[in-house]
Amino acid sequence: MESREALVALNMVEGIGPVRVRQLMEHFGDAPSVLRASRHQLMQVRGIGEDTADAVANWEKTVNLAAELKCIADYGCRILTQQDEEYPELLRQIYDPPIVLYVKGSLAAKDKNAVALVGSRQTTHYGIEVARKLGYQLAYVGVTVVSGGARGIDTASHQGALNAKGRTVTVFGCGINIIFPPENAELFERIAASGAVLTQFPFNRPADKQSFPIRNRIVAGMTLGSVVVEASLSSGALITANFATEYGRQVFAVPGRIDSPRSKGCHELIKKGAKLCEGAEDILSEFEYLFPSSNRPPTPNETGVLPALTLSENEQKVYDALSREERSIDEVIRHSGLPSSAVSVALLGLEMKRVIRQLPGKLFVRNTSSGGD
Repeated sequence: MESREALVALNMVEGIGPVRVRQLMEHFGDAPSVLRASRHQLMQVRGIGEDTADAVANWEKTVNLAAELKCIADYGCRILTQQDEEYPELLRQIYDPPIVLYVKGSLAAKDKNAVALVGSRQTTHYGIEVARKLGYQLAYVGVTVVSGGARGIDTASHQGALNAKGRTVTVFGCGINIIFPPENAELFERIAASGAVLTQFPFNRPADKQSFPIRNRIVAGMTLGSVVVEASLSSGALITANFATEYGRQVFAVPGRIDSPRSKGCHELIKKGAKLCEGAEDILSEFEYLFPSSNRPPTPNETGVLPALTLSENEQKVYDALSREERSIDEVIRHSGLPSSAVSVALLGLEMKRVIRQLPGKLFVRNTSSGGD
């Protein structure tokens, strides 16, 4: 039995998780050796009790490995282990990274620049609009949007990223073949086509109260930071935020109405030190190293002229609507003739390309050395 197959089998044994598997592998050397060990040998491993030793020693009685491997092949997904280059580097760094990941689609090197957008299933119109906007803006500038594929904020976040033709990853709290919620079947296919759907759970494993926190730890673990868009005090999104804090990652929270129960969780996070998030620029300002000078066009300050052919059509219209005199978003909308949503995205893109600056009070100006006027 090869190591990958043995890891799939260990992942299917009830009652043992990544930490126990790591202990066993450190003792026996590799996954196949763990499965070959006797109950007596397993009991010699520090931290391994009778229940765990029994479960591993008798794994062939409870695990149908051949059937699982057939499901993996038939479904068109792949197995990633921590030894694979494609395994998310940030996830590999947490205390209890998944033994295996079932992946449909592909993970890319650029996914190391990922941010989680999470929130409640029961949302307001405001929450949905903010999630779509943030998903769009982040994906537009090359950040991978990670969420849990649930109804509400998760779904809106994925939709926003896809609308920007960017990358997004959804993490299931169930087997990869279980479409939950069912109405997101088409959305998950779109995500797999341009990003990835992944889970640590075997085929046919249903979602339950235990699986969602496990899913949330992956969402927090594979991202640079987690943004809670809308959440009550009892929302599972706060679990993701807690994991992010535990892993030393940044936590952001979007403020809402002070009398809305669905914003209480976000306000509580802000009170505890989460960064208040009013737009993608608040997130990106924490991760400026995502846009090093080697990965962006020269700024006007560096060349003396506006970089050629680096602006989209909307960005050019918004740039033309600006001058070296500060202008508000309303003025930019009026001068550019674009809808407010398009102006917001274009302003963000221009900021990332360092051709404009945002001043206090949501005012915008061209950078001082930019050409064209």
